[in-house]
Amino acid sequence: MIQCLIIEDELAAQEILQSYILKTPFIKCLGVYESGLDIPLEILSSIDILFLDIQLPELNGISFLRTLQNPPKVIVTTAFSNYAVEAFEEAVLDYLVKPFSYERFFKAITRFRDQYMIPQKELDSQLFLYADKTIYNINVYDILYIKAEVDYVKIITSEQQIMILDSLRNWVEKLANFNFLQIHRSYIINLNKFTKVYGNSVYIEDFALPIGKTYKNRFLSIIKNDQ
Repeated sequence: MIQCLIIEDELAAQEILQSYILKTPFIKCLGVYESGLDIPLEILSSIDILFLDIQLPELNGISFLRTLQNPPKVIVTTAFSNYAVEAFEEAVLDYLVKPFSYERFFKAITRFRDQYMIPQKELDSQLFLYADKTIYNINVYDILYIKAEVDYVKIITSEQQIMILDSLRNWVEKLANFNFLQIHRSYIINLNKFTKVYGNSVYIEDFALPIGKTYKNRFLSIIKNDQ
């Protein structure tokens, strides 16, 4: 479970963030503060991530961040886009410009979870996907293949198809330690699920997927070595 804090002085913005956190099953808010100066250091040192506004009373968010010797991971939440460069110089993980959607929030916190909360030796096969105002809980090993759809990717299992805002490149990285392989600029497949190769197509159950020319030799080499 991800433990977080919110530093935000506007009540409406506090309520939106809290509502987003409440509907996300793997994150818990330990407190909401209007200023970083109000937070006990023992609480600040116990959290995994901080949602930090920039325009705050007494001391702005970036200035507060600079006072910390061992700052937590930070996602900035602000109405001002012009602080982005300054914020990323302080190694913030993401920069959410208000008003941001739950989908954008979910993408940011999921990226943090995947990068920092799951040790590489204990990779979690459980995935939370947000689409159509719904959070889906699926197992990575149930995925048959993934298809790029312009600014989206479609996750296909035997039971369902889920379209989410993301890039295929992110999923190549996300699945690097599982038995998945990119076979085309638009497709990643689960190598445990393919049934046959015929010509320039790979069959995943009843789905015939194209093999791209630049991917074919690597794909054939991998499946031959697995036999």
